[in-house]
Amino acid sequence: MSTNLALDPLRNSAWRSLLTVHTKLLDRIAERLTQANLPPLEWYDVLLTLKESPDNSLRLSELAEKVLLTRSNLTRLVDRLEKADLLYRKSCPSDRRGTYAVLTEAGLEMQKKMWVVYAEGISDYFASHISEDEARTLQQICDRLLSNSAQLNIQPKN
Repeated sequence: MSTNLALDPLRNSAWRSLLTVHTKLLDRIAERLTQANLPPLEWYDVLLTLKESPDNSLRLSELAEKVLLTRSNLTRLVDRLEKADLLYRKSCPSDRRGTYAVLTEAGLEMQKKMWVVYAEGISDYFASHISEDEARTLQQICDRLLSNSAQLNIQPKN
C-alpha cells in the first residue's frame, strides 16, 4: 500500500477532471449512437472484444474481465445481445459449467456500423482537441497506470 498520507490538490483535481471528461464524452458518444438508431455503447465493447478474440468467441468469465463488467451484469447484457441475434452461447466441450459467447455475422456487421459513429465521436470530442505530442504523453501515462495496476493485481469488483 501507499505510504502517502495526503493527496495533493493538483493530482486530486487531475483525477476529478479525468473522471468528468470520461463520463461526459462517453455520454455524448452514446447520444450519437442513439440518434443513429444504434444499440448502446456497452454493446459495442462486447462486440469488439469478441471480434478481436480467436474464433470470435470467449468464455463468459474471460469476456467479463475484458469488458470490465461483473459476471451478473455481463449475463444480462449477453442475454440482450443474444436476443438481438448479435451473438450466441455455446457450451464448452471440456467443461460443462463453461459457456462461450460467439459473435454472429450480424454482430460483426453491427460492430462495424457502431464503429463509424463511435469513431466520429472520438474524433470530434477528443482527438481533434489534442496534439500528437499530447496524445503520445496521454498514452504513455495511461500505459504506465495500467501497468502499475496489473502489478498490484487490481481487479474490477464483482
